[in-house]
Amino acid sequence: MKKIAILLLAIFPLLSSGQAKKLYRQAYRATDDKQKIELLTQVIALEPKHFDAYFYRGIAKNNLGDYYGAILDYTKIIIYKPDADSYYNRGNSKYNLQDYLGAKNDYENALKLDPQFIDAQYNLANTKYYLEDYIGAITDLSEIIEVAPTEYKFYTQRANALLMLEKHKLALKDFSLAVLIAPNTETYYNRGVAHLNINYYKQAKIDFDKSLDFDKNNASSYFFRGASHLLLGEYIEAISDFKTTLKYNPSDYEALLGLALTYYKVNDLKNAKLNLKKAENLLYVDTDKPLTFESFANTYWYKNQFYFFKQNFNELNEI
Repeated sequence: MKKIAILLLAIFPLLSSGQAKKLYRQAYRATDDKQKIELLTQVIALEPKHFDAYFYRGIAKNNLGDYYGAILDYTKIIIYKPDADSYYNRGNSKYNLQDYLGAKNDYENALKLDPQFIDAQYNLANTKYYLEDYIGAITDLSEIIEVAPTEYKFYTQRANALLMLEKHKLALKDFSLAVLIAPNTETYYNRGVAHLNINYYKQAKIDFDKSLDFDKNNASSYFFRGASHLLLGEYIEAISDFKTTLKYNPSDYEALLGLALTYYKVNDLKNAKLNLKKAENLLYVDTDKPLTFESFANTYWYKNQFYFFKQNFNELNEI
């Protein structure tokens, strides 16, 4: 009887291992993340140190928005068997939770284990950007560009960091390189916004035209092209673009403000006041509070076209 018991004990781990492999294969083929998590949880119950199961369960949890659960799975691996991919993925989950400092630390650890991990260095640059370390972000992105000079998103992000340092000409150069590498609605749009913000209105309008050639449903391009038209004194075109923007989003108070300013410019005071009131109602629930120029401090017009907006708003508000 003792020999039989020993034999059964020897067979049981083999059966558990075989079942775990079968479940893992099923999970690997599964396309539904919830099903994948269920199967991988069964694998881990059978083999508590099946680190691949933790890794892919972490990915599935992250895909479903369970970032804390994903972090726990990646941490389990890192405790016992740290690797660059686990640090990188845990960094991504922290990034999704806006824990930029935690994400930064994980990306740095991933790079220590794999200095050629470009995706980790790119995400590290992004975390530095959100931590307002713009010089650090630019340094990382410049290193990446030396290795991978044909990826437009690297130039775009470096341009964004350069803009934060008010290096407008260098930023425009990077936006232009992005357009050259990948001419599409996004790259033209980004360069258009950069042109607009430094008052290159004609160049901005051309870029937004190009952006809309690629995607007729890019509502933001209509808005900023409308702003370009307005600032160039092309009021009929501006009204058309702001109205198109509102077709996509009737609650776009930026477009309503644009319409108010444009109608004021063509002396249509009724529509100017009407659209200003609509914008005010969307921005502020307390309608008893007196409307002032500072009430619009968080709008594009206040932040990016301050003097134009202030002059025209004050004149309109006095009517």
